[in-house]
Order: sequence, then structure tokens, then C-alpha cells
Amino acid sequence: VQLQASGGGLVQPGGSLRLSCVASGSTLDYLSIGWFRQAPGKEREGVSCDSVNDGYIYYSDSVRGRFTFSRDNAENTVYLQLDSLKPEDTAVYYCAPVFCLTDGPVAFGSWGQGTLVTVSS
Repeated sequence: VQLQASGGGLVQPGGSLRLSCVASGSTLDYLSIGWFRQAPGKEREGVSCDSVNDGYIYYSDSVRGRFTFSRDNAENTVYLQLDSLKPEDTAVYYCAPVFCLTDGPVAFGSWGQGTLVTVSS
């Protein structure tokens, strides 16, 4: 499966964005998907994921209550709604197939191109 993230941009603090992750080459129906981000000079971190086995959705402490994970299998697309954005959310955001665990996503397979989110006034 090939995943492509999009929807990033420049937004002011407190603003919102919706990121999309579109799959090609395979259906997402049976794949757990995770969202990751990498800020300049920092390691990549997992921020959210869902488990198709039991419907569990994970959020990291840094985004819980502000970001919302959803999926539309008919569109073969996963979304991440970003609300109440902060400057520290600035990063390149990626999506990937994952094992969605209670302590965060573990990615497998290849990484697609990310999308840049910049939060600045």
C-alpha cells in the first residue's frame, strides 16, 4: 500500500487544519493507520493511530483533546483533524501502516511523503 499525506499549511495559533492520508494499491479496511510528526531537530513521534481490530484510538499526551482521528473506508482515506493548534505542533506530518498499541503506534512498511504544518502568527 502507498500512503500520501496532504492538507498541511500555515495557520495561526488556535487555528485548525485537517490532514488527509489517501491510500493506493490496497484497501484501508484491514489496515491500522498511524499519524506521526517530525519537528526540526527532533525525532519522529507517533501522535495518533487506530486499531481496526477493536476500534481503539490512541492519542499522545501532547495532542489528546485537540486532535481527532477518523477514517472513511469508502474513500480509502484517513483523516487527522488538528484543532487549537500551537506553535509546538509545527512539524512534517506523516501517515503509515502501524500496529496501534496502547503506548503508541509502531510503523511498518514504507513511509510516504509527509505534509508540513506550520503554526505561527
